[in-house]
Amino acid sequence: EVQLQAYGGGLVQPGGCLRLSCAASGFRFSSYAMSWVRQAPGKDREFVAGIRWSGGNRYYADSVKGRFTISKEGAKSTAWLQMNNLKPEDTAVYYCALRWGSTVHTTPQRYTYWGQGTQVTVSS
Repeated sequence: EVQLQAYGGGLVQPGGCLRLSCAASGFRFSSYAMSWVRQAPGKDREFVAGIRWSGGNRYYADSVKGRFTISKEGAKSTAWLQMNNLKPEDTAVYYCALRWGSTVHTTPQRYTYWGQGTQVTVSS
């Protein structure tokens, strides 16, 4: 059974930083994509960043380019999201998500497996 566990959320002041991690387990395939998706109160889920596991290609939403960095460690099937210069509009529940294949989709509905979500609050 595929499982994703996300960690690292919290409360941070504007301009601060956080690092989220997502550990995947329960499978042996090497062709998949892992992404971070967030959902703010009253809004739809929004793609934030994604990485192709084989090859390491990275993709970002325009709203986080230059501030967020997605990375991975293949041996541990773990992905990280380094979030710098956080803004109040980054406040949301952040989910890690996984789909089979080499395409990083920016549409959250294209992901099959989801972690439990971790709250990120940016406030002074």
